[in-house]
Amino acid sequence: MPRYALQIEYHGAPFAGWQRQREQPTVQGAVEAALARLEPGEHTIAAAGRTDAGVHALAQVAHCDLARDWSAFRLSEALNYHLKPAPVAIVACARVADDWHARFLALQRRYLFRILMRRAPATHQAGLVWQVKQDLDVAAMQAGAAQLVGRHDFTTFRSTICQADSPVKTLDRLEVTRVDTPHGPEVHFDVRARSFLHNQVRSFVGTLERVGTGSRTPGQVGEALVARDRAACGPVCPPQGLYLAGVQYPEDPFASPDV
Repeated sequence: MPRYALQIEYHGAPFAGWQRQREQPTVQGAVEAALARLEPGEHTIAAAGRTDAGVHALAQVAHCDLARDWSAFRLSEALNYHLKPAPVAIVACARVADDWHARFLALQRRYLFRILMRRAPATHQAGLVWQVKQDLDVAAMQAGAAQLVGRHDFTTFRSTICQADSPVKTLDRLEVTRVDTPHGPEVHFDVRARSFLHNQVRSFVGTLERVGTGSRTPGQVGEALVARDRAACGPVCPPQGLYLAGVQYPEDPFASPDV
């Protein structure tokens, strides 16, 4: 059966997350339903990572197996037709080796988180950012973030329902920058690692936002990490500012995209 890699963009607001759930709309469910319109029967796709309810994706990667030998262009066009009107799009498609796996071959996942800093309510960016009304101290947030980079026990920044075998992960990058946009200043978090714990990124951002307001010092971020205690974590931030922004593989399956 031919295997295809799919690069998927979606707006997470209408969905209960990526993973298929009974009686709940999910991104995986939407893509699998579209596949069933092309080739009747049950379809199961595997993705690079699972996103929670309300979380978006700029470049989620998944793979699927089909009975027919589709051209990548026709497959993506057909899927996008059947995905309408759901806010999900196949932005790239490529034929891959039969043993290629979207999850197990991934070397790094990259997440973007956006905070909009302005008092006026968000209009065009509503549902796409976490909005705060005050300016945040980005330099202090970056100082706090620097203490989280590296290999650590991230128990403090792990959801109590996280199913990972170990809280020890290697965080490759956590950069905090201010970005001036036409709708107002934003704080962007560029977060990269091979894998993440449940709610890890949102726990980072919620804690660092407290540093940005002055409620915590940068040094207290390191103290929270060392505590290995969920109670030491700041509030978990809302999901709407979070995006799965990219997945790195040993070889980019979309380097010579068919779409």
